[in-house]
Amino acid sequence: MTLRLGYGTNGLTDLRLDDALGLLADLGYEGVGLTLDHMHLDPLAPDLAARTRHVARRLSALGLGVTVETGARYVLDPRRKHGPSLLDPDPEARAVRTALLVRAVDVAADLGAHAVHCFSGITPPGGGDDGTDTAAWQRLADALAPVLDAATRTGIPLAVEPEPGHLLATLADFHHLRTLLGDPEPLGLTLDIGHCQCLEPASPVDCVKAAAPWLRHVQIEDMRRGVHEHLPFGDGEIDFPPVLHALAEADYQGLTVVELPRHSHAGPELARTSIEFLRKHSPSSR
Repeated sequence: MTLRLGYGTNGLTDLRLDDALGLLADLGYEGVGLTLDHMHLDPLAPDLAARTRHVARRLSALGLGVTVETGARYVLDPRRKHGPSLLDPDPEARAVRTALLVRAVDVAADLGAHAVHCFSGITPPGGGDDGTDTAAWQRLADALAPVLDAATRTGIPLAVEPEPGHLLATLADFHHLRTLLGDPEPLGLTLDIGHCQCLEPASPVDCVKAAAPWLRHVQIEDMRRGVHEHLPFGDGEIDFPPVLHALAEADYQGLTVVELPRHSHAGPELARTSIEFLRKHSPSSR
């Protein structure tokens, strides 16, 4: 039973990407959760293909696996956090987010990534086009259709993350989307262990066991019940050894990525202490 440990670049935004990748390799991480943003691999800047090839060579030279993450706060709109989303009332704005996710899938294919992560976005006031959550869900399903087509074309799974406060906030919501879309083969799940502690009715251990068949990406950090704040290990309430054991027993083959997006000021040190914590408490990590 092994876990493949990674660290998210959204927690290393004060470092150049080459430096961040070198740091993680030196610390013994096996991979990286690479957020596409203007600080690192900007998906909207010129020469994306050439820059992606450079990152691919760097990852290969360092022996790092990668999952592509798409949760950058202001990558599309410098004034709206995570905007526009897949639920934006403006269809043209939704299409911009969809196009970014399709581009992310193509970048992931060029990097040899394990999966592409995304989330739904917050339900706009009034719900969907007819003012209901049912319409909002249909809007989400329609917006994801081209992304799933790209995932099918490239063979890169799309891993949707339940996010507190979003339309798709829980594991039950993920299964609702999966059913709505007809259970497409490339649709998988990003499970954030802290989010399980924050709002799921089941324990984080039980969430891992329930989610195992659909796991394509895992994010991990500490958290407290009812408070959506990503915390370093030991600062929250999660009992990690049983969670890590459950992940190993699930035979999950992707990366388990430390997710501390508001701690870049201490990123190198937290990367070090995080892998030490996870190695200490994992049943067997490489």
